Amino acid sequence: MRKIAKFHLVSQEQFTNDMKQHFPDFTGEEIQEIFSKLELPRRATTGSAGYDFYAPTDIVLAPDKSRVIPTGVRVAIEEGWVLKCYPRSGLGFKYRMQLNNTVGIIDSDYFHSENEGHILAKITNASNKQKKIEIKAGEGFIQGVFVEYGITYDDQVDQVRTGGFGSTTG
Repeated sequence: MRKIAKFHLVSQEQFTNDMKQHFPDFTGEEIQEIFSKLELPRRATTGSAGYDFYAPTDIVLAPDKSRVIPTGVRVAIEEGWVLKCYPRSGLGFKYRMQLNNTVGIIDSDYFHSENEGHILAKITNASNKQKKIEIKAGEGFIQGVFVEYGITYDDQVDQVRTGGFGSTTG
């Protein structure tokens, strides 16, 4: 197996900023405590393709509701590879939990963006059986799979990324 990436935590400052934006009820002390317990993604078994990302805090999501989850994680990836993020299979199967962008694409140059490459996941409970999703802090909720990609022979891109979502569209 080829090793092509390394997970890192974002700075406490970046995590705090994103948590305050998406979880405004948490105090600075509570966010600091959450940050101190963050875990880097890892595979569950030697045969697992996906790296599990862990919920930073308890998440309760009613049917038809969405929430942005700051993971506290960034990833340095070799050029020519991408990290594709999906819901954990069990959550998708039991609750129809979805990522709002269907598949999260983390490009190799996202690591150097203005938000430190902080991976945020917007999840939705698309339950058609009115089931509430309850994820405990420290439980896996999304998974990332590294995939190699190619480019066209006549590719002439020279633009450099500065931001996150939507920053590479002209």
